[in-house]
Amino acid sequence: MVTPVQGPTGILSWRRVKPRRQRAGVDPLIIELSSESNSGPATTDIIRHGEIVSYHLAPLGSNYTFVVKIEMDGNESQAIYKPREGEAPLWDFPSGTLYKREYAAFLLSEILGWNIVPFTIIRDGPYGIGSVQEFVDHDPKQNYYTLEDGCADQLRVVACFDLVANSTDRKANHLLMGDGGKIWSIDHGLTFHSDMKVRTVIWDFCSEPIPAHLLESLTGLRERLDFPVDSLPSLLKELVALLPPEEVHALKLRLDWVLEERVFPGLPGRSRRRSG
Repeated sequence: MVTPVQGPTGILSWRRVKPRRQRAGVDPLIIELSSESNSGPATTDIIRHGEIVSYHLAPLGSNYTFVVKIEMDGNESQAIYKPREGEAPLWDFPSGTLYKREYAAFLLSEILGWNIVPFTIIRDGPYGIGSVQEFVDHDPKQNYYTLEDGCADQLRVVACFDLVANSTDRKANHLLMGDGGKIWSIDHGLTFHSDMKVRTVIWDFCSEPIPAHLLESLTGLRERLDFPVDSLPSLLKELVALLPPEEVHALKLRLDWVLEERVFPGLPGRSRRRSG
């Protein structure tokens, strides 16, 4: 197998545009995609439409995960490909759905405007349909336990995201330190279960109030989920269509719970260790 080479193509950036406030108190999120490169296709276009020209199996993980190189118009990008056919059976998650949950987590991150999950799509690959996620250039020696105190604000966002997405597999190495000190959240195949199953290493903020700006985003999402499906913004409409009805209902219940409690859950004997 061929080891892919990292390709310096256009850099993906997202910005949130806030339109005029609606009477219902809900601002639809408008996500605009831009590239900092003035020539060649954006990374997202390469991942969507390019050809997977090489791939190799990642060494760790219970499911088959491939690092792939994708080329289009002489440009290339590296990504993580998780095919449905490579998913190991689980007793508590429906078979063949983990790749959809990877995409659902990306959608949720973008709907909330938090931009913590790398660009992800569902597309065909060497082993059939699966999720394909933009590769994050990072220091592999860094993980949750090695992050400095100055990352606390970013970790609060991830901790809140995990409550809403019902993340069942938040391990230390599922947080990547990217360029400029940005923390990216990866590996979301075990999310959105209808039963509460949050399992995480992030207990820094036990019983701490959830920041107001995060609660504001969650309030807007919860209000939208009661709208008729046809009136939903496109990303939220796609998320609702992707999840089975019982998981959409459970998402509403988790939002209700977080918005009522307004604090991060606490555990006996746990205390915060990060600041800044």
